[in-house]
Amino acid sequence: MKQLLLDLNAHKPPTLAGFVTGRNAELLALLARVAQRAVHHLNERFLYIWGERGAGKSHLLRALAASSDARLLHGKDVSDVDYTPGIQLYLLDDCDRLTPEAQIAAFALFNQVRDNGGVLIATGAQAPAGLALREDLRTRLGWGLIYQLHGLSDEEKIAALQQSAEARGLALSAGVLPYLMTHFRRDMPSLSAMLDALDRYSLETKRPITLPLLKELLQQDDAPL
Repeated sequence: MKQLLLDLNAHKPPTLAGFVTGRNAELLALLARVAQRAVHHLNERFLYIWGERGAGKSHLLRALAASSDARLLHGKDVSDVDYTPGIQLYLLDDCDRLTPEAQIAAFALFNQVRDNGGVLIATGAQAPAGLALREDLRTRLGWGLIYQLHGLSDEEKIAALQQSAEARGLALSAGVLPYLMTHFRRDMPSLSAMLDALDRYSLETKRPITLPLLKELLQQDDAPL
């Protein structure tokens, strides 16, 4: 059988506009202001976002990191980072995974941003009080606004995918999206990528997007399940 090359990691760069808002409207509005550098109050210069894995925390930080005056930091990467005048936005992902050395550096970075200006957005799997970190760093993480990032329900994901398909003129047979939700990765970036793959596969095989077509695609040797 001819294999369909599915590189689900080769998505289009994440954007704030491409994030399905769900119950996170207030947070997305604030992040839009951050992207425009329209944040002026001290408590809005420090933002902590927490939520379960797959909720989209990294998506949001990568979207904000597209600017040349932003720096995205992952876990251990923060250990050798100092405040840089040209950087106005520091994005610290996965604070719950910071090593002891990185925690010291992150604590210093918070102080430098406070004293010199800029915005620092951090993420973690839990609210600051629940993190197994230095007490002084937990205090810094709670300096500003704290938001829980709510994941989408299955119904919201299906509705979002259906809306995306309709906007692109794709006709999906009944049962395609519910089956996809139970037999594939459940995060929105992967689900959206699979919708793209279905579109391509439908054009390649000259067949409509039906449940049999989806099952055939999922059985491809290189389609990660």
